[in-house]
Amino acid sequence: MQSRTPAGRTGRPRSVAADTAILAATRAALVELGWSKLTLGDVATRAGVAKTTLYRRWPGKNELVVDAVAELFDELELPDRGSLAADIEGVVLQFATILARPEAKSGLMAVLAESTVDDALRERIRDSIVDRQKRLVLEGRSRAQARGELPPEPDQETASKNADLIFDVVAGSVVHRTLISAEQVDTSWAQRFTALLLGGLNATARPTDPTAPGTTTSVA
Repeated sequence: MQSRTPAGRTGRPRSVAADTAILAATRAALVELGWSKLTLGDVATRAGVAKTTLYRRWPGKNELVVDAVAELFDELELPDRGSLAADIEGVVLQFATILARPEAKSGLMAVLAESTVDDALRERIRDSIVDRQKRLVLEGRSRAQARGELPPEPDQETASKNADLIFDVVAGSVVHRTLISAEQVDTSWAQRFTALLLGGLNATARPTDPTAPGTTTSVA
């Protein structure tokens, strides 16, 4: 799990133990109270810290919940299962398991709703959750390229854009399936999703030959 200290103010060093206790207390409060009834005062009491300690670290409830949920997603790993398909299936199932946890479900849905009217919160979600978990795409792609399952990208810009797209497809599909459609992400679904994703990856990896049979050329 990645260690992370939320952005704080200058001054004396932050207490990692206090941060850990506060984030754990936030997740417990989400499970027991839900988003609407969660208060910073209750979190401080659960964590055994003063309210001032909490307020020095997080400006408000939204930011606190983002960091508490982000810590859950840091548990995601991409062990080498021998093939790109198996790697993808494994991380999809892990991701769905985390999303099914009450604290992840209620916390993520709440801050996403709040972020529609809060640009700073949207940026925090991007920095704390989205960008941090793109590491899985980079790791999986590098491993697949080393195995010869995927070709290297022609340049860094293309590599970056492809990584963003792959993350969007995987995360968007699993979040929609789990939280919006409220359907199960089981091994069968993960396998079918992976086959569809790999079909797209293999298609985009093949160079386009405009003279090949079946290729249409548009004329302006």
